[in-house]
Amino acid sequence: MASKRIVVDPVTRIEGHLRIEAMLGDDGVIADAMSSGTMWRGIEVILKGRDPRDAWAFTQRICGVCTTVHALASIRSVENALSIKVPKNADIIRNIMFLTQMVQDHVVHFYHLHALDWVDVVSALSADPKATAELNQAISPSWPMSSPGYFSDVKATLQRFVESGQLGIFANAYWGHPAYKLPAEANLMAVAHYLEALKWQKELVKIHTVFGGKNPHPNYLVGGMPCAIDLDSDNAINIERLNMVKRLIQEAKAIVEQLYIPDLLAIASFYKDWAGIGGGLGNYMTYGDIPQAGVDRPEHFRFPRGAILGKNLGEVLPLDPTDTTQIREEVSHSWYDYPAGEPALHPWEGVTEPNYTGPKPPYKQLDENAAYSWLKTPRWRGNAMEVGPLARMLVGYASGREEFKAVVDPVLAKLEVPATALFSTLGRTAARGLETQLGVQWLMEEYENLIANLKAGDYATANTDLWEPSSWPREAKGFGFTEAPRGALGHWVHIKDGKIENYQAVVPSTWNASPRDADGGHGAYEAALVGTPVADPEKPVEILRTIHSFDPCLACASHVFGPDGRKLAEVVVR
Repeated sequence: MASKRIVVDPVTRIEGHLRIEAMLGDDGVIADAMSSGTMWRGIEVILKGRDPRDAWAFTQRICGVCTTVHALASIRSVENALSIKVPKNADIIRNIMFLTQMVQDHVVHFYHLHALDWVDVVSALSADPKATAELNQAISPSWPMSSPGYFSDVKATLQRFVESGQLGIFANAYWGHPAYKLPAEANLMAVAHYLEALKWQKELVKIHTVFGGKNPHPNYLVGGMPCAIDLDSDNAINIERLNMVKRLIQEAKAIVEQLYIPDLLAIASFYKDWAGIGGGLGNYMTYGDIPQAGVDRPEHFRFPRGAILGKNLGEVLPLDPTDTTQIREEVSHSWYDYPAGEPALHPWEGVTEPNYTGPKPPYKQLDENAAYSWLKTPRWRGNAMEVGPLARMLVGYASGREEFKAVVDPVLAKLEVPATALFSTLGRTAARGLETQLGVQWLMEEYENLIANLKAGDYATANTDLWEPSSWPREAKGFGFTEAPRGALGHWVHIKDGKIENYQAVVPSTWNASPRDADGGHGAYEAALVGTPVADPEKPVEILRTIHSFDPCLACASHVFGPDGRKLAEVVVR
């Protein structure tokens, strides 16, 4: 029986606005939970009536953290609708852009969004710099910055933060909480690497500026990529720029292999109990990505497409996002209206009609029996699904892909945990790191594929044969996909008379953070929280650990209503 309701609002160190309400039982364990997205997404309304060739530019602004992913899904949806085939170089460059985003985002998530759930920053002040250096050299002997003097300087910098009374980026946390288990030296090492990763993360995304002109929100093009390549030119992407791309990939490989993975394994070794917490649904889904023989052939994707139900790694089920009976969104617990008699809709027929029926803000709690979120409730064949790095790694592993086994099995052996440990908060966190290992390997391979294709004399980056609307069918529907850092992302477009008739985006955090369905079935966040022990209800770091392991991104939305429900802005499409 629930004895206390814990409200975390807003959940910090995420993108967007998320509210979690957890019902704590008398035994100190979460008995039930609610996930509420408290911001409204109206991009579908904005897109209606616009030129589909421009959709990528609008959808990319859905989020500044997962920059590029909405653009990629969008152009693929339009190309799918219009049967446009892109040149080989365009596919490769898109893969490079995709992997650049994924690697950078995962490193940022681990150090800057999630690590502080496990690392007690203030505890680092009692660390011995010499012992910290020895620890660093033991877990990552190739990493250059590991001297006692270096850690002494980091400790002094942190000390000045604390003495000033302004912890800055380390403020407002649960320092000293009994759930923290790392020794002081491990905490100091993690803080140092936090700062190093913060400096590095801005470098890798320069690859986006090479091929896409800028970051965030690099440029894309329906039919390919808007970048000219000429190895000998000063006015196009030349050999100098391509050499810079290679150097940035090599630096990323060092960060991942010599910093991220050793830190991940070191921290995980102190929290093995979390291999039995936060498992949640046990259902996993991925659209797949990184095409090697065209986006129409998922069997050639580096990330395979498929679904797993009930933690059954013995069977990967096929899925078809264009089958209107498979993926459907309902709104029984969401602040939206659907046409009468329509309990759930496939995205091609999706409706985005806001209807806020919740309590007047500010409110103490939401009603789990009514609508309580701005997120819809997507389901695959009626099942709630978890998407993201864990889903991708499990589908790859269960599919028998050797590259997935090559990174998963050694980690399980090192931590001395079974494969079932992956179904957990710790497994979700570890999966992101293992995926990043694959990501930097594939990033270099895609770069080498591009160089080989250029050396063979192929410089084409775009196919404009079907650029003009006069060449399009009067009406067409398309599906575009990608595997965003946070999981399966799908865009569905309906084009009529050269304009967007309907557009729907089902984003990863819609899958994971969705409210209950009409049958009372939980979304992934809610299910993962059930069964979690909480030591101190006033400082629920355990809730943050599981929620942050998903890397929430609720920014797939735009504000249009004030706290009193008053409309603040109206967009008129002409």
